[in-house]
Amino acid sequence: MRRVDMKLTWFGLAVLLWVVGCSEGQGETSSKHASDDGTVQNTVASQDASRPVPEEYQAGEERFDELCARCHGNAGQGTNAGPPLVHKIYEPSHHADFAFMRAAMQGVRAHHWKFGNMPKISEATPDDVTQIIPYVRWLQRQAGIY
Repeated sequence: MRRVDMKLTWFGLAVLLWVVGCSEGQGETSSKHASDDGTVQNTVASQDASRPVPEEYQAGEERFDELCARCHGNAGQGTNAGPPLVHKIYEPSHHADFAFMRAAMQGVRAHHWKFGNMPKISEATPDDVTQIIPYVRWLQRQAGIY
């Protein structure tokens, strides 16, 4: 094989691996997720809805329902107004807890989905978000995200 052909082959293989790696698991971690166009679609894995929320996460669930669910859906499953938080994109290694705090306290520019920018949640306090984050992380673990 010629040297140029070999370089193109390795380059093509690297691009293929990058594409597969970046798309692996996207959209397959919750019972519903919002697609890039903002519609909510069913996917493969789901949270066990029959399992009750443990007592230590119930205050976070209550605050989530009051402050977040209108856009992020029941149990973080997403709506046509906002993305699912029970999604691989929001696992701790990609969106650490401080990212949730910053989003609620300051708002955040759209960067993964086509829902538009997330506004600051003026009703939310840092204590609210501190309770919400462990609840969302629990939901994510129930869905097998991490």
